[in-house]
Amino acid sequence: MAKQKMLDDLFHDTLKDIYFAEKKILATLPKMAKAAQSAELKAAFEKHRTETEGHVARLEKVFGVIGKKPVGKTCAAIMGITEEGAEIMEEYKGSPALDAGLLAAAQAVEHYEISRYGTLRTWAGELGLNEAVALLEATLKEEKTTDEALTQIAESAVNVAAEAA
Repeated sequence: MAKQKMLDDLFHDTLKDIYFAEKKILATLPKMAKAAQSAELKAAFEKHRTETEGHVARLEKVFGVIGKKPVGKTCAAIMGITEEGAEIMEEYKGSPALDAGLLAAAQAVEHYEISRYGTLRTWAGELGLNEAVALLEATLKEEKTTDEALTQIAESAVNVAAEAA
């Protein structure tokens, strides 16, 4: 009989999922920065890329906490979200609505990450992995801050520019 899967198994699987997602995001952010028309949005994507490198490093520490090798598992959700972003870049290239579309795609990524990190932090707490809780909480805070920054860019400039054109 197969071993029953427990919360620590689910934690490890979800960790592999977000590790894959962060690596995928790292590869996608430079493309989004290049495609963005607004200097403010370009800068936000570049800043998030640097932060994402830190998120990957933190995740590697969390793997260490549970004594596992950092390895990713294909994350269908992030594949779908980044695919949508790629479609927007292609279909709206050079159009006034491009940045609004890029922002929407970036926020879809942020909301996915916020959901994952929140869950992982809670599970780490339930599993008594206090060091992992602190690492995951630090990343969760950064993801929320990035999401808020993207909302401000959207409301202040990008959506207005898309409408006015």
